[in-house]
Amino acid sequence: MAKENNPTPNKFKVSPWLIYAAILLIFLFISFITGGSSIDEPGQLTSSKFNDYLEKGQIEKVIVYNKTEAEVFLTAAALKDAAHKKVSKDVFDRANKGPHYKFDIGNDQIFQNKLEKAVEEKKLKDFNFLPKNNWSDILISLLPIIIIIAVWIFIMRKMSGGGAGGGGQIFNIGKSKAKLFDEKTDIKTTFKDVAGLEGAKEEIQEIVEFLKNPEKYTNLGGKIPKGALLVGPPGTGKTLLAKAVAGEAQVPFFSLSGSDFVEMFVGVGASRVRDLFKQAKEKSPAIIFIDEIDAVGRARGKSNMSGGNDERENTLNQLLTEMDGFGTNSNVIVLAATNRADVLDKALMRAGRFDRQIFVDLPDIRERAEIFQVHLAPIKKVEGLDLDFLAKQTPGFSGADIANVCNEAALIAARHNKTAVDRQDFLDAVDRIIGGLEKKNKIITPDEKRAIAIHEAGHATVSWMLEHAAPLIKVTIVPRGQSLGAAWYLPEERQIVRTDQMLDEMCATMGGRAAEKVTFDRISTGALSDLEKVTRQARAMVTIYGLNEKIGNVTYYDSTGQSEYNFSKPYSDETAKVIDAEISDLIEGQYTRAIAILEENKDKLNQLADILIEKEVIFKDDLEAIFGKRTWDKNLEEVVS
Repeated sequence: MAKENNPTPNKFKVSPWLIYAAILLIFLFISFITGGSSIDEPGQLTSSKFNDYLEKGQIEKVIVYNKTEAEVFLTAAALKDAAHKKVSKDVFDRANKGPHYKFDIGNDQIFQNKLEKAVEEKKLKDFNFLPKNNWSDILISLLPIIIIIAVWIFIMRKMSGGGAGGGGQIFNIGKSKAKLFDEKTDIKTTFKDVAGLEGAKEEIQEIVEFLKNPEKYTNLGGKIPKGALLVGPPGTGKTLLAKAVAGEAQVPFFSLSGSDFVEMFVGVGASRVRDLFKQAKEKSPAIIFIDEIDAVGRARGKSNMSGGNDERENTLNQLLTEMDGFGTNSNVIVLAATNRADVLDKALMRAGRFDRQIFVDLPDIRERAEIFQVHLAPIKKVEGLDLDFLAKQTPGFSGADIANVCNEAALIAARHNKTAVDRQDFLDAVDRIIGGLEKKNKIITPDEKRAIAIHEAGHATVSWMLEHAAPLIKVTIVPRGQSLGAAWYLPEERQIVRTDQMLDEMCATMGGRAAEKVTFDRISTGALSDLEKVTRQARAMVTIYGLNEKIGNVTYYDSTGQSEYNFSKPYSDETAKVIDAEISDLIEGQYTRAIAILEENKDKLNQLADILIEKEVIFKDDLEAIFGKRTWDKNLEEVVS
């Protein structure tokens, strides 16, 4: 592969330590030239000493500056005198050319007369009175201030990330941190890169069309929507849709996260909201995208337990005002994404702010095939790879999960030195993502291995015998992640679930512990995840879905999310006792049912466990050879073929 040329040359980076060392050297130099050494500076004289040297004829020249300060130059003969040894050499041990001494004079006229007399008597060769501009002294005195200012500017630029005008500067802390994408920005993501999500794409495309051709809608008296909220589970493609909008729209696109408004300083969040909408209005028509808006849009007054958060609420208030208040601009559309729509403030969700709420759900089997097609495009795969088969093997996977499956399959194929990614690599990738990394070095005793085999064979047996249990794909006792074994199912994608379906699933889940009880007459800790699953299902049946006769058609589920802040339960202590009893009865009833099924098929259970110990992995064909085909499974051949 040819090495790509880097269009941006590497910038020379100066280490901060070099800056600090240079500053230290400058200060040492200043100290040195202003007073750090007395060797190369003129010595100080008293008037009596000057008169003595003048009488002896040791002074060659005197220069008086500003009628106040005299500089004395000695004769060559005088420099040989031991009395002038200190000023005879300069700092480099060379002959000092002077001035050798300096002193402050008194009356300049009297001093001038003295010098004139000495010249007449041939005791002094020359003298002069000159004005002096002490620019060097002024510069040396100002140099520390200049250095301090330079260091301050350097620190401010470092705080701002090295660039001028950034939102991180100390004076620009209230500026918006939004990144601007426009026609000059190279954004390659388009709606073609967004597979599935047809309904969401249609809504988003219409919003882009609003800004491209507003007259088409306003001529009929319609108003352009103020905002659209993308809601859905993590990994379903909310941010990807926003990137596609940035790539498709021919208008400025401001992108930022909800946490970008949060700062330790009071008032910064509201200031950044104002600045963001100010920039967007200046470039209108424009789109603003706020990812993870729940960081700033959480309902007000619900977190009083932690002392409240006035700063976050002020930021939210400013956002509400900017989206729909006096002076708002209808040519700015706000897109936002969150997977916690239940905690958002109701004022933020009302029409006029977020006029549209677009639910981005997990993809169905058809959409998963389309997503696979997008992510498999850059991957070298074998010819004739069945995308529908891969889509059927990944129920409940989000778009991000499917991208991870494709990447993991490519890594697995490369690990096995393959030239192309095949079907088995994708199956292994699904196992790797769901179950975790295979633990080949885990030490398991033969007794433990048989117990694990019986446990997993119990799941397989019970699920095979129940009509509404999910079709089994394979069973393994190879340790993966924290599990010692696993049974892989292909659940039916249902829109609603009935009571008998939930009970069959609970019974199949309890089949592992029931198999241990039937075979060994004792149970182990290996059923922890099974117990957690059935307890959650039983509690949902009783308290959420109203599928219990004693509790009746009552639900204690709160879709608004407000109950998470309450200490009290929405039911009495007597009802709590009934709920606990009904949950226990449901679980124990399905456990007893699983034991009864396994007692009838104990020989087949042991036969399946023996095959599992031998092969470590068994598939649907092995179960059909022992139990026969499932008569009620009409679509099994179509699903797993």
